[in-house]
Amino acid sequence: MGEVLIPEGYRSPLTIRETEVAIKEVKDHFERALAKSLHLTRVSAPLFVKPQTGLNDNLNGVERPVSFGIKEQNDDMAEIVHSLAKWKRYALKRYAFHSGEGLYTDMSAIRRDEDTDNIHSIYVDQWDWEKVISREERNTETLQYTVRKVYAALKDTEDFMSRRYNYIEPLLPEEITFITSQELEDMYPGMDAKEREYQIVRNKGAVFISQIGKILASGEKHDGRAPDYDDWELNGDIVVYYPVLDIALELSSMGIRVDEESLKRQLALAGCEERAELEFQKALLAGELPCTIGGGIGQSRICMYYLRKAHIGEVQSSIWPEDTIQKTEEKGVHLL
Repeated sequence: MGEVLIPEGYRSPLTIRETEVAIKEVKDHFERALAKSLHLTRVSAPLFVKPQTGLNDNLNGVERPVSFGIKEQNDDMAEIVHSLAKWKRYALKRYAFHSGEGLYTDMSAIRRDEDTDNIHSIYVDQWDWEKVISREERNTETLQYTVRKVYAALKDTEDFMSRRYNYIEPLLPEEITFITSQELEDMYPGMDAKEREYQIVRNKGAVFISQIGKILASGEKHDGRAPDYDDWELNGDIVVYYPVLDIALELSSMGIRVDEESLKRQLALAGCEERAELEFQKALLAGELPCTIGGGIGQSRICMYYLRKAHIGEVQSSIWPEDTIQKTEEKGVHLL
C-alpha cells in the first residue's frame, strides 16, 4: 500500500451529491470533446476476455489478472481486462474501420496488485480509444499531432468546468511540452523517474514524455510498458502538475502501436517471445491487423484533477485499506 497524504486544511468545496453531479458533467463534456477532436465513434467493449486470445493487457508482466471459470463452458477461464489496448485494434478490423476513423469506449478494470494511494485504486476506469492510421503515418509527427488533439479536449473540458464552478481556476498551459524519456534523464541526472517527472511538470505545467518502456542510458526504464501494444519509440504519457497534492499526475498513456518488426523486437527485449503464439499476436505478425494509434485516459483521474480533489476515492467507488478509510475520515475527506 502507498502512503495517503491529505494536505493540511484541505476541504472539498463540493458535497458528495454535488460531487456526483460534477463528475457526470466532467465525463459528459470530455467524452464529447474527445470524440469530436479525434473523429471517434463510441462502441461497446468487453469486461473480460479469454487468456489464450492474447487480448488482455499484461501491463508489466507481473500483475495478476482476476480470473474465473464459466459454468456453461466447462469452467473455461476468463480474465477481467487490465485494459483494452489490444482488443481495440482487433475491433477496428472486425468493425471495418478505415484510415482516419477510430473508436472509443468505457473501460472498467480490476488491478488487484495495485498499491493504492491518493491517485491509485484497484478499480480502474478510463476511456480507451483507438484510430486507424496508414503505415506511412507511423512517425513522431503523427504522434505529436494526436497528442495535441487529446490535449485540446483536456483544455476544453477544464475551461468548461471553470465556467461552471467558481472555485476551479484553469491550470493547464496553452501548449503541451514534448520531451523524450532520455532527454528527461539527461536533464535531471541523479533523480529517479518520478522525481524527474515532478521537476519537468512543475516547470512546464503539462508534458508529453515519450519513448516509455525502452532502456535508457542509465540502464533503467522510465516506466514499464507491455511489449505487444505500444511501439516504445512512438509512445508516451501526458503528465500534468497537480498543485492540490503538489505532484506530477499522469492523465493519459498513448502511442502508435507495434507493427510486425517492432513487436518481434520488443518481445525479444522483454524475454517473452512465447507471446508470439497467442491469437492476437499471431494475427499481428501475419499482417492481418491495421496500423493504429490509441491510448487510455483515466476517467477518475481527470475528475479528480478538474474538481481539485485530494483523493481518487472522492470521485470513484472502490475498496480501501482500513487505515486509508480512518485517515481520510479524520481529515474530513469523504470517500464514495
